[in-house]
Amino acid sequence: MSNYVITIARGYGSGGKTIGKELAEKLGIPCYDREILHLASDDSGINEDLFLKADEKVSSSLFNLKKSVYTGNLIPPEDRDFVSDENLFNYQAKIIKEKATSESCIIIGRAADYILRTEKNVVSINIQAPFSVCVAEIMNRQSLSQKDAEKKIRQIDKYRSDFYLHYTGQDWKDPTNYDLVLNSARLGWERTAEAIIKFTEFKLGITIE
Repeated sequence: MSNYVITIARGYGSGGKTIGKELAEKLGIPCYDREILHLASDDSGINEDLFLKADEKVSSSLFNLKKSVYTGNLIPPEDRDFVSDENLFNYQAKIIKEKATSESCIIIGRAADYILRTEKNVVSINIQAPFSVCVAEIMNRQSLSQKDAEKKIRQIDKYRSDFYLHYTGQDWKDPTNYDLVLNSARLGWERTAEAIIKFTEFKLGITIE
């Protein structure tokens, strides 16, 4: 196996993003999060601001209108839906699939586990932590009150759940969508990263130097 990919879904405040970036440093491979938006913009010719605006939408009202389960089909430039949210997602998915083919990497969020679900070189991880732990983390990290931290966590996790349902037709919280679900509060962030490395070696039958 020439390359491998680790996808990370994560609850807000669980440390998933930080763990992903630390994991990438340990393994000496790139970590993609919002960088995917820039790459998708370059590939499609669609202004990056449109990707950023779509990515920053917190309201999930759009997702409740209809599902648009990802099929891999890109909408051509001459179509009026070329810059629709669905096609912005399609181009992000295109970049994710290209990265999975060309290099070893970490991909955070963006329903990458679903997009790459048929690929043999992919390990899908979901990192969660108890709500109280996530609240304490966000309070400390962003200097928020407990009430504001709780509100923000619920808001962002609902957005992520609705986003995932909209584009995959699946439940973001369903553990059967992932190879491994970890409680980062039980292991700590460092040991969570180590557990992911060990599991990746086990699942893919490789030794990571």
